[in-house]
Amino acid sequence: MERQTLASSSSSTSGISIISPPPEDAWITTYQKLGPQLQSLFSSNQSVIPIEVSRVNQVDAARLDIEMSAMLKEQLVKVFSLMKPGMLFQYEPELDAFLEFLIWRFSIWVDKPTPGNALMNLRYRDEHAIEARGKVRTGLEGPGLTIVQKIWYCIATVGGQYIWARLQSFSAFRRWGDTEQRSLARRAWFLMQRIEGFYKAASFGNLLLFLLTGRYRSLIERVLRARLVYGSPNMNRAVSFEYMNRQLVWNEFSEMLLLLLPLLNSSSLKNFLRPFSKDNSSNLEGDEALCPICQATPTTPFLAIPCQHRYCYYCLRTRCSATMSFRCSRCNEPVVAVQRHGGSVDHIVTQKE
Repeated sequence: MERQTLASSSSSTSGISIISPPPEDAWITTYQKLGPQLQSLFSSNQSVIPIEVSRVNQVDAARLDIEMSAMLKEQLVKVFSLMKPGMLFQYEPELDAFLEFLIWRFSIWVDKPTPGNALMNLRYRDEHAIEARGKVRTGLEGPGLTIVQKIWYCIATVGGQYIWARLQSFSAFRRWGDTEQRSLARRAWFLMQRIEGFYKAASFGNLLLFLLTGRYRSLIERVLRARLVYGSPNMNRAVSFEYMNRQLVWNEFSEMLLLLLPLLNSSSLKNFLRPFSKDNSSNLEGDEALCPICQATPTTPFLAIPCQHRYCYYCLRTRCSATMSFRCSRCNEPVVAVQRHGGSVDHIVTQKE
């Protein structure tokens, strides 16, 4: 029995093949073969994280830069307040270009953000270098602008605006747009108008793209591929939203008032509010001798026909010439003619004349 078990065990062991150990560099060769494939597989499955830079911050930064330039200009104008009046107005384009150059020199040229960008925690980044380096993880990577980009930025923002402002003032002074000018001057004027219209249309298209994607708030930034990104990962907003909202609302309200006030007729508004006045009867007798437009004693008095109220000739004539349906500022009756005070019927002049 023992002999049979030994024979069976010996036959079973003789059927097992002995495996030789792998060479020492097998792991290295396998890693070299499969490493690139695994790396490409991981990189293909790993998508690029989109960077969302607040559009409000970018617009606020541009607005703050404009306000900073206006403040510097105001302080610089005060330095020349004792000079001849109107002298600094002739060199206003040069003054604006000088201030813009100073801001560019001490911010972008030395790889620092502009004052507005610094308050909004923004900086410029070269998108060409980002595309060459591959994927972006946090949005803070990437170098700043190159020297070529900085120089072109200065040429476009400082030199371009200065040349265009001077060209517009020179063409307006020489009256290139008049039909009496030579054909060459008119062609140059029409070419300037077309260039300006094309630039405005392109700027509007860039604004739509900026609102859609949140990148490149101006055409210069889009052409140079200079993108605004966050300067540091953690930073509190220097300007609160409540303050910015108040400023934006007040600016828009003041601009609306400046637009609507010239369109309002002061005399019609006074006539509309006259029935609601309490002291209308007491002030009516004392104001009869004064011109209701300029509130002064008429040096050359004229009467409005048919209500016979007294006006200055210049005030009444200009109002009748400007508005064919002019109404008297006192009684709101239509004025059909004017007559010299104390004159005869021959002195009556109708508005149609």
